[in-house]
Amino acid sequence: MEPYGYRDYEPIQPRGADWRGRLRKLFGPILAALVALAKFSFIILKFASIFIAVAAYALIWGWKFAIGIVALLLLHEMGHYLEAKREGLHPKLPVFIPFLGAYVQYTRGNPWQTARVAIAGPIFGGLASLACYLVGLHQHSDLLQALAYFGFLLNLINLLPFGILDGGAVWRSARWLRLGGGGAKATLVYALYFGTAIALALGTWAAHVPQHRL
Repeated sequence: MEPYGYRDYEPIQPRGADWRGRLRKLFGPILAALVALAKFSFIILKFASIFIAVAAYALIWGWKFAIGIVALLLLHEMGHYLEAKREGLHPKLPVFIPFLGAYVQYTRGNPWQTARVAIAGPIFGGLASLACYLVGLHQHSDLLQALAYFGFLLNLINLLPFGILDGGAVWRSARWLRLGGGGAKATLVYALYFGTAIALALGTWAAHVPQHRL
C-alpha cells in the first residue's frame, strides 16, 4: 500500500496569460486588412478621382447631371484607353481632374498609332452622347438630352486642332505622316477627323435643349 498523499501525476499548475495569442487574435485581422489595402491602394486612388469629380460637378449641376458628365468623360477616355491597349502602348486607367476633364497616360507611339488613339476618344464619346440622345428622345427626358448635348459639344471642342486637345494630336500626327511619306494614311486620318467632327456638330445641333426646359 502506497503512503498516504502520494500521487503518480504532476499537479496542474496555473499558467500565465497567453498575451501573444491574444495579440495575434486582436491585431491579425487589422494587419491583414492593412496589407490588402496597401496591395489595392493604386486601384482605390484611381477610382477615387471619379468620385471627387462627381462631387465637384454636383456642386454646380446636381448629382444626376454630375454622374452623367463623369460617365460621358469616362467613356471618352476609355476610347483612348482601349485603342492604346490595342496598339500595345501600355495605357494606364483614366485619371479625372475636376473641371479640366480627364486623361489616359500611355507609351508614346508612332504618328499613325497616335492619330488613332487620339481620334478614338471623340468617337467613343460621340457614341455615348448618341446613346443618351436616343434614350432621351424615347423617354422624353430633358436631362438625358442635355447630357447628350454636353457630350457632343465637349467632344467637338476637343477636336479643335490646337495644343493638348485630341484634335491637336490628330493634326500633328497627320502632318508627320504626310511629311514622312505616309500620304495615304494621312488622308485617312483627315477623313476620319472631318467625318467625326461633322457627326459631332450635327449631334450638338440636334440635341440642343432650350434653357427654359431644363
